[in-house]
Amino acid sequence: MTVVALVLAAGQGLRFGADKRRAILPDGRSLLAQCVERAQVVFDEVRVVLRDGERAEDFDLPAGCRVIHSTDAALGMGHSLAAGAASLNDSQAEAVAILLGDMPWIAPQTLRALTEAASPSTILFPLHDGQRGHPVLFGREFWPALTQLTGDEGARALVQAHRDHCITLDVADAGVLRDVDTPDALRS
Repeated sequence: MTVVALVLAAGQGLRFGADKRRAILPDGRSLLAQCVERAQVVFDEVRVVLRDGERAEDFDLPAGCRVIHSTDAALGMGHSLAAGAASLNDSQAEAVAILLGDMPWIAPQTLRALTEAASPSTILFPLHDGQRGHPVLFGREFWPALTQLTGDEGARALVQAHRDHCITLDVADAGVLRDVDTPDALRS
C-alpha cells in the first residue's frame, strides 16, 4: 500500500496570535518543520500546502517535500485541502494521509500503522480513548471529491456522505488528538 502525505499548513491560526507555523518547539525546530520531518520518516512522498507565494525556505522545511500553493487559503481549510488533493493527479499512491501542520506529536509508529491499515476504498481515522483524531487517510476513490471541497469545514461533509466507508484504528498515541491552537499548547 502506497500512501502520500499531504500536510495542511495554509491556515491563518488566528487563535495563536502570530504565525504558529514558525513557533519554535523546545528542540529548536519550528512547529511546521517538526510536522513535516515526522511525516518524512514514514512517507516516501510528502507535500505541504502553503499560502500563495510562500516557499519551503520560509519555514526551514526539510529538503524533499513538495510545496503546493492554495490561492484561496483565506477562504477556509476546504480550499487548501482541495488544492492539495488536486496536486495528487501525478501520484501513484493508493491513499493520502491528511496531516495538519499544527500536530507535531504524532508518533511515527502510529503513522506506519495507519498506512498499513489504509485502502483505496476507505476513509481511515485513528481512534484514541474513543475520540477520532488525525491524520485522516482517504483512499484514492475519494480523491476527486476532495478536489471539490470549499469552505472552512475541511472534509466533514465528505466523511458524513461516506460513513459506510469510514473505519477507525485504535491507537495508544495521544498525539493524534493534540494540536497547537495557543502558545500555551507548545509548553504542555
